[in-house]
Amino acid sequence: MTSFAPDSIVLNRKLPLWYQVSQSLRASILGRSARDPLRLPTEEQLAGHYGVSVLTMRQALKELEDEGLISRHRRRGTFIEPDAQRGAPVRLLGSVDAIVAQQSGMTTELLDHGSTPVPTELAEYFPDLVEVATYHRLRGDEETDEPTNHARNYVRPELAEHIDHADLLRWPMTKVLRDVVGADIARITDTVQARLADPETARLLRVPLLSPILHYTGIAYDEGGRVLDVAVIHYRGDRFSFTVTLDAT
Repeated sequence: MTSFAPDSIVLNRKLPLWYQVSQSLRASILGRSARDPLRLPTEEQLAGHYGVSVLTMRQALKELEDEGLISRHRRRGTFIEPDAQRGAPVRLLGSVDAIVAQQSGMTTELLDHGSTPVPTELAEYFPDLVEVATYHRLRGDEETDEPTNHARNYVRPELAEHIDHADLLRWPMTKVLRDVVGADIARITDTVQARLADPETARLLRVPLLSPILHYTGIAYDEGGRVLDVAVIHYRGDRFSFTVTLDAT
């Protein structure tokens, strides 16, 4: 039987390996196509794929099993739950794959795209540019067709030249830039604020005007500190929560 093929990951030895592996596999599962098989490789095969021990792999799989994304059957193997809904909050431990996982597993509609003068509020992030490429997407629950968030990305034009719009309907921008375009994303700075829905957000997310939303800003940098992408996302306040864990070491 053919097994599901998860994406690869470059592990950061400063972060828990099981956590990074679970988030990477989670993103692969939530971003899979309908044609992908539901059976996962064995623990040993997955451990070899990610370059970790079987014990670490087992801990990562338990995290996904507890969330309901996979089920494990003695002698039969481990399977992706086709109807599993993402309910657990994402714990942000500094992993780019955590960001990818949080943004995966939804239906996506590309509302518009093009070029625009660098917005005044973003000028500090793109001091060398006059224009940036923009993408506006609406994402929703694939089971209920209920909108969950709308996102605007402001991307460096030289990167946007290599973006296939079809990839944006399947994967988050972070994954497209890193894994498809080949952008060197070294870190992402996240800011989450509580706000009230403006008229556009209320209309797109089908919530009352001035209802609570989560306003997320994610800034992706390369190794040299240059900003590659600024993501501005409005989440329905009744559908998302964020947990941030800081490592004291």
